[in-house]
Amino acid sequence: MIRIIPIDEAEEPYRAPDLGWDGYVGDLILNGLDHASAPGDFRAEQGLVTQVLILLQTDRRVEDSELRDGEENRGWIGDSFDQMDGEGPLGSRLWLLRRRAIYDGIETDIEDYVREALEPLIAQGAAASMDITVAADRPANRIDYAVTLYGRDGERVYDGKFELLWRQVNGVVHPLAR
Repeated sequence: MIRIIPIDEAEEPYRAPDLGWDGYVGDLILNGLDHASAPGDFRAEQGLVTQVLILLQTDRRVEDSELRDGEENRGWIGDSFDQMDGEGPLGSRLWLLRRRAIYDGIETDIEDYVREALEPLIAQGAAASMDITVAADRPANRIDYAVTLYGRDGERVYDGKFELLWRQVNGVVHPLAR
């Protein structure tokens, strides 16, 4: 006979596993075997970092009018019909920029997409404000953007840098993308 005993939240709070990002791929992070309390288990120590990665690196569903001819919508289909009051779709619209040339004003679009993606962190109180900087490097076919989140006390609680590459425009594909 098997008996199922629910976990007491006070004793075992749920902690989402941390995600790491190497600039191309995200993955779950494991604790080392020498970790004091959870050797070899999923690391769960950087919840805000993981939330930022999920929000920025997950494709958000968009309106059909935002799609180019022949382009399919991405993101979680539930975002188009299964939202509760006050809830919006999660993820970013950065995927809309793939396979497009770096155009004048793209910096503003990227800042808007990043701000929109991270807005749930402000709405939920995980951060009080954010700064986003975007810089296009046209000769290198890349755009760098940085995100800084601040707590209610004005202290920096997150600082991350990302890049968007347009290598596929020139026929060069990153080795991890094959």
